[in-house]
Amino acid sequence: MNLPNKLSILRILFIPFVLLFMLPVHFFSFEPQSWNVFILDMGRVVAGVLFILASLTDFADGKIARKYNLITNLGKFLDSLADKMLVISVLVALVDIRRISSVFVAIIVLREFAVTGIRLLASEKGVVMAAAMIGKIKTVTQMVAIIYILFEPLFVKIIMQILTRSSLDDVQSVVINIGNVFFLVSVVMTIISGMDYLIKNKHYLTQGEK
Repeated sequence: MNLPNKLSILRILFIPFVLLFMLPVHFFSFEPQSWNVFILDMGRVVAGVLFILASLTDFADGKIARKYNLITNLGKFLDSLADKMLVISVLVALVDIRRISSVFVAIIVLREFAVTGIRLLASEKGVVMAAAMIGKIKTVTQMVAIIYILFEPLFVKIIMQILTRSSLDDVQSVVINIGNVFFLVSVVMTIISGMDYLIKNKHYLTQGEK
């Protein structure tokens, strides 16, 4: 297995560690109070750092694959799969902690199901589709939105230190609204990229029909 593919797998291996620092532990009656207090306070920031490291592997694997001509069908599959697993896992966790709406996450997940379905149809024809540029842009907007949202608790603390007379509620409201804008942009890009993908590859849906 070449280095780009190993980096894609590494990105997948980051997922449980990112989620570990996002979600409080509630296992039946077992609830480690000190750990959960830390998670609710600054755990998202640690998760954000891990998410950035995972995202950097996405940049690195593609760059290495192109530079050293290591582009393979397995690599195309793993790169796309790792992106989807990382982003969707974190989005589901953000729904669990009630930071974002499940409706928007459902839109993102349905888009991925639709694209994956077309890829399966294409694979039957011997075609392995790499991520299109607009799909990459969609992924970048999603990752930027997620990183911002994960770092929101830190942003609030920093702003409160600078603007000592500001109300905590006001600062949190501004920080969260900025995060909402980033996230909505990523949702719009998800819809646009999904429509672009369906339109450009609709022939796979109609092949064999009379």
